[in-house]
Amino acid sequence: MKKDERTVLQKVVLQTIGHEKRQPVMIPLFTILLSLLLGIVVIALLGKNPFLAYYNLLQGSGLAPKASYAGHKGMITDFTSFLNALTPMLLAALAVLIALKAGMFNIGVSGQMLAAAFVSTVLIGYSGLPAVLAKPLVILIGFVVGALTGGLVGFLRHRFNINEVVSTIMCNYIVQYIVSFFINVFFVDPVSRQSKNVGQAARLTLVDVAVGDYKMDIPLGILLAAVGVAATAFLLGKTTLGFEIKAVGSSSKAAEYAGIRVGRTRVLAMMLSGGAAGLAGVTYYLGYFSSIQPRVLASTGYDAIAVALLGNSSPVGIVFSSFLITVISKGSTYMSSTAGVQAEMASAITGLILLISACGVYVKEKVNRWKENE
Repeated sequence: MKKDERTVLQKVVLQTIGHEKRQPVMIPLFTILLSLLLGIVVIALLGKNPFLAYYNLLQGSGLAPKASYAGHKGMITDFTSFLNALTPMLLAALAVLIALKAGMFNIGVSGQMLAAAFVSTVLIGYSGLPAVLAKPLVILIGFVVGALTGGLVGFLRHRFNINEVVSTIMCNYIVQYIVSFFINVFFVDPVSRQSKNVGQAARLTLVDVAVGDYKMDIPLGILLAAVGVAATAFLLGKTTLGFEIKAVGSSSKAAEYAGIRVGRTRVLAMMLSGGAAGLAGVTYYLGYFSSIQPRVLASTGYDAIAVALLGNSSPVGIVFSSFLITVISKGSTYMSSTAGVQAEMASAITGLILLISACGVYVKEKVNRWKENE
């Protein structure tokens, strides 16, 4: 590239994302745009219409009308189903975010989701309690079990200096196989080979509710997710504990020098992270679904890593990134059936977003260098 062409490119980039206050928003938008453009190229190379495929993603998520609908279904029912899938994604991303703010990487969100959902299912989902008691108890137990599971990881990091990436991966396997054992031995449905369905009173989704001519699934957990986003923003921005978590994440030595108890803060951060993961688990397994599949961890816990990174580790940013990733995953089935693009292409696009968003720091440093050389 010639010098004058490079100068023009630099000027365009600097005008677009060079302003420091706009970078937290513009750099993630840049990574999303680049990922979607690469997705267009890949879909086109497959011989399919990429613009139609992207429109199908919106249709499958209830954000655009389909050509036709089955009985008692419509755009609104597709959208409520989309919100049902969005809820656990938001909460799982908050779990990743809280750990990241403390300088820790919670790979174990899927395992914490499963542990919380299994205990809530056994204690409440099969209990026959009325809805007014069952639903709050599901939420409470899910948070507590998730917090204890996450707190164990924080304790292992504090007491024995065991890296949380290793311990969370191991916990994922332990939880996965213990839960599978108990389901297969005590709680298996002989037809579906999954756990028995929980009672409707314990579910965090109201199923087939008649609203006018429609029958829709209403996700009660979306209110829980909204509260979770607001609570996380308040915790990190307005409380002493939030300041300590961010201080430990920035520099544990400096935080310790300032009098912050680093070990205690890490354990509390992982407990809060695990608690959010537990809430994601109950909204996923006792909301979006009504049973647990043995030997399988929900991909939501791993997709949440991409969501948190793409959201620039901000509670508000996570709302938008969760929305985008859920549109891609939720709409993939309809895209596959209508445009003939394999549903796995949605996972490939999500992977591109994660890969390119990981380069956000490099983009920021490159832009800042250009600003210094002006």
